[in-house]
Amino acid sequence: MSMPVRIEKDLYEAIKAEATIEHRTISGQIEYWIKVARAAIDNPDLPVNFIQEILAADEEPVSWERPFIRREV
Repeated sequence: MSMPVRIEKDLYEAIKAEATIEHRTISGQIEYWIKVARAAIDNPDLPVNFIQEILAADEEPVSWERPFIRREV
């Protein structure tokens, strides 16, 4: 579903720049920031960087998964 939203020009430019860096569409960048913000609000004790890493790991393809192999000391 598509819906028009008013965004201040400065914020739009920041979204556009970050979207370019992260290889996302502008809509995708807005959605990502909303996911991070919602997770941060729901989990105020977690650092934002940790939340971002969890979201990034959640989006990794299953083919990247590797089993944990314990190293012997």
